[in-house]
Order: sequence, then C-alpha cells, then structure tokens
Amino acid sequence: CYEPAIELNGGKAIHINLKAPNYKTPWENVKNVVNHRTKMIIVNSPHNPTGTIFDDKDLVELDKITSGTDIIVLSDEVYEHIIFDGNKHQSVALNENLFSRSFIVASFGKTFHATGWKMGYTVAPSLLMEEFRKVHQFNVFSCNTPIQYALAEYLNDENNYLSLPIFYQEKRDFFLENIKGSRFEFIPSSGTYFQLLNYKNISKEKDTDLAKKWTINNKIASIPISVFYHDKLDEKMLRFCFAKDEKTINHAAKILREL
Repeated sequence: CYEPAIELNGGKAIHINLKAPNYKTPWENVKNVVNHRTKMIIVNSPHNPTGTIFDDKDLVELDKITSGTDIIVLSDEVYEHIIFDGNKHQSVALNENLFSRSFIVASFGKTFHATGWKMGYTVAPSLLMEEFRKVHQFNVFSCNTPIQYALAEYLNDENNYLSLPIFYQEKRDFFLENIKGSRFEFIPSSGTYFQLLNYKNISKEKDTDLAKKWTINNKIASIPISVFYHDKLDEKMLRFCFAKDEKTINHAAKILREL
C-alpha cells in the first residue's frame, strides 16, 4: 500500500522478500540494494502478515545500514502493543541514532480494537516533524473530534493497552491448541492478531485459489500470503485472524482440523 505514494512522487520501490518459515529480515540483502539514490527504508514490526518481530539485533543492523547517510526510516509499528511470549517491542525509538532519522507510524485503531475509526499518529524528531506537517495539512483537513475525545479517555487508563499482550496471546494459544490434530504446519505468531498456517500437507493448489475455495465451500476465510509479494511468491501459507471470541475460534478450528 506504500508503493503508489512512492511512485507518485517519482520514486521506485525496491522489495526485499521475507521468506518462510521464520520471515526474518535478510539484512545482507537490504545492504546490497542500498545506494546513493536510496531515500527511505520502510520496516514493519510486529509484522503483518507474518507475525514476526524485530529483536535488538535487527535495530543494530538497520542502524549500521543507515548511519552516515541521509536515508529516512519509516517504521510501521501499528501492532506495537500486540506482542507475545514476554518479548519486548523493539521500536526504532529505542535507538537514539536511528530515531534521529525515523518516522514511527502507530495506530489507535489497532490498539483499542476500533480499526474502523481510522485514527493513528506519527512520532518523529522535531526537525522531521516540521517537514511532515507541511504535507500533512494538505492531506488531512481534520480528524473526527468525538473519536479523539474517546481515545483520550481510553489513554487515561494504561491497562487498556498494557494488557493487550495477555489478551491476544490467550486467543492465539486457544486457536493453536484447538487446531492440534490438523495437517497444518505453523510457528506460533510472535505479534499481531494473525497466525500463518502452512497447508503443504493438504494441497498443492495456489494459495489464492485455495483461500477462495475454502471460503466458499468450507466457510473458513483466510488471506493468501502471495498477494503481499510483488513477485507473488507462493509458499503455501494462509493468514488467519484470531481476534475473535472463543466460540468463533473453536468453530473455525473444527473446520481446519477436518481439512
């Protein structure tokens, strides 16, 4: 979704594929494509759709690549509060050198289960934010004031966001426990409310075809991962959302066990 804005401004998007099963960032590949024309590096952790997260070594590598350059980092951290297994969110804000050249994009909608409200925020050093506001004032005329008041009220109680890791990990664990006995392979998601399942033991069909077929015939919806790749890489992975109540998760798991 970032690519049209890049192209509209005369830029060219260079894609670095993350690959199964771990979807870790291949920093050597990133370094190999960075040159004097590189204007920005876009990163995302916790990562949609794979559920992988940065560790402190990832920040070190990103800092090495961008240090001493004019490259701006755009860090998509909208799932920052949905992270599991006692891990800590590795924001670019934790690295002083990195943050000096970074924009952090975050989301109240993801944090407070109100994605339809479409309210987020951006954090950056004052020098970058000054330039950002020059553009922003012409892109966004105003925000929804009642929703801003509602979000401010939610923010007064820090438990509304600090409790999210436990809240969503219980749903992840419930989902994975209930698909035991299925033919899917998986690595538990480390963040977001998405879980990838590998269906290679069930079918050799294209992920786009299988996702459509299962939605129509089996009433179980998923997102094929190949649609997130510019080259449509198909590794037989589907993304399932576990941000549901237990009854819905249990019903979905029953369908998946029978596939």
